[in-house]
Amino acid sequence: MKRREPVEIFSLSFLDIISCAFGAVVMLILLAKNGDQGEFNDASQIATLVRALDGAERSVQQLQQALSEGAEQLAAAQAEGASNADQQEALQTQLARAKDKVQQLTDAASGLEQTLVERQRAAINAPRASVRDDEVGGIPVDSNYVVFIIDTSGSMKTMWPRVLRTMDEVLNNHPKVQGFQVLSDNGEVLGGRSLGTWRSDSRAQRAGVLRGLQQWHGSSNSSPVEGIAASLKAYARYQGDLALYVFGDDFTGTSYDDALAQINRLNRSTGGTPIARIHGIAFKRNMGASPDMVKFSTLMREVARQNNGTFMGL
Repeated sequence: MKRREPVEIFSLSFLDIISCAFGAVVMLILLAKNGDQGEFNDASQIATLVRALDGAERSVQQLQQALSEGAEQLAAAQAEGASNADQQEALQTQLARAKDKVQQLTDAASGLEQTLVERQRAAINAPRASVRDDEVGGIPVDSNYVVFIIDTSGSMKTMWPRVLRTMDEVLNNHPKVQGFQVLSDNGEVLGGRSLGTWRSDSRAQRAGVLRGLQQWHGSSNSSPVEGIAASLKAYARYQGDLALYVFGDDFTGTSYDDALAQINRLNRSTGGTPIARIHGIAFKRNMGASPDMVKFSTLMREVARQNNGTFMGL
């Protein structure tokens, strides 16, 4: 029987391992003994650092969340800005179209106004009109007594040649009348004649009136109400055969209703029928229709409508 060789516990390999282990222990002891005392040896300091780290992580998360929200707001603002830019461009386009439309309407209105003036002037120049023609603004000429009430203010004087020409045309539209008279809008009679009298109708008399008007400076407060009232009181006995022509470009009164009520009251007989036809002719200055002319036109258009007359703008 073969004998086993004895096992050697303390072999060279075992001694090598033990020596390395002992050396490592010695090294650890030396390092632990000679090493500097760090600031992390205290457990409380480590806990503080852990808490600080947690807080820092939360702050980072909050900052990241705020950054994300800011990015979303920025994106929304950029989108809104783009939308506003689109809206602004659309509004500018609409505004340009509206301006073009206004210009077209203005041009059309100007053309219609010119056409209306020409047709109205053609109606004035008609030899005689026995029936009122509203479509062309024809003025009835069936009255044998005619009173002209003319605004003699400074603004009308700037258009005086047109005023005289229009008056001549209206007179020519009445080939023959039994009497006519000319008053200022304050009721002052041309040439200093007495209110209630008539001028006989003749070529010489008509020419003389036009010459007198060229140098006339009658009193005026730029309101036709006084002249209309004075005429209706002075010539009321010629009821049904009387026509008043009111020339003006301004109304300085404060109330349309009061002025209209006064005129309608004076122009009614006891039976309620009108005493006179009242026509209105508004003159527009070269600069266009002023607020004063609009006021005069507003009043006289209604006066003419309620008193069997015709209103015209020249």
